[in-house]
Amino acid sequence: MASNPKPLDTPHTASLAHLDWNGRPISLEYQWVGDPDSSMPVVVFLHEGLGSISMWKDYPEQFCRAFGFKGLVYSRYGHGHSTPRPRDELPQMDFMHRQATELLPALLRHLGISRPWLFGHSDGASIALIFAARLPDQLAGAVVVAPHILVEDLTVAGIAAARPVYEQGGRGMRAGLARYHADVDSVFYGWNDVWLKPEFRQWSIEDELKNITCPLLAVQGENDEYGTMEQVKGIARRVPHAKIVALSDCGHSPHRDQPEALTREAGNFIISQLPGRPAQPDSRDK
Repeated sequence: MASNPKPLDTPHTASLAHLDWNGRPISLEYQWVGDPDSSMPVVVFLHEGLGSISMWKDYPEQFCRAFGFKGLVYSRYGHGHSTPRPRDELPQMDFMHRQATELLPALLRHLGISRPWLFGHSDGASIALIFAARLPDQLAGAVVVAPHILVEDLTVAGIAAARPVYEQGGRGMRAGLARYHADVDSVFYGWNDVWLKPEFRQWSIEDELKNITCPLLAVQGENDEYGTMEQVKGIARRVPHAKIVALSDCGHSPHRDQPEALTREAGNFIISQLPGRPAQPDSRDK
């Protein structure tokens, strides 16, 4: 894996949280967005498998401003300008569980955030679900967008197809991702390798979902190239109180494909769950 230059797209207002994890120091980059004086719970954004703060673009800021929320965006270990993962340290089968039960709680403690809302996309959505199942008393609620609760053939095929595209070089996928990560090869292969391990086909969080008691909104694009509607249908079967929303003309990234619809659904759902706030009607509730 070749070395990579520093990325160009670095949020100017990002800070670093210095944490101790497994007996060694690491730093996670984070950024506050939205209304700094909001009295509502903080909304914490959890990015996808190849994501970072800057890959969200301005969606978290726009979302929070639309509803008066204060938001936190951060890059997971190994991503963006957080501490890069050593080249010989690839994520293990339980990497999402460790993010949910170790690193995310440590970051929240460091920043003094209690009982936030989690807003997760893809791998970040799975991390949000695990957090909700394992640490229910530490969460106000969760919005999960294009979550993975089990490994599907479609998911593996899409991830496998990304590898030759990434490795062909030039001004393609690798160059594009390099703008957002200090060590792009570590990010890509850490994601790609673990999802393509034969033993990872058995990965599932289905049994854990029944432990979720907090308010939960699950959103899936009907044209998601990395997962079928079974991902959110499985949530509905195990979390009866969850609200499920399917977005038409939408792929794996609703915040890019259908940002207005996602903002409306997620924002109204969070507002409806606040103490003393009536539910906000929308067309999908009728």
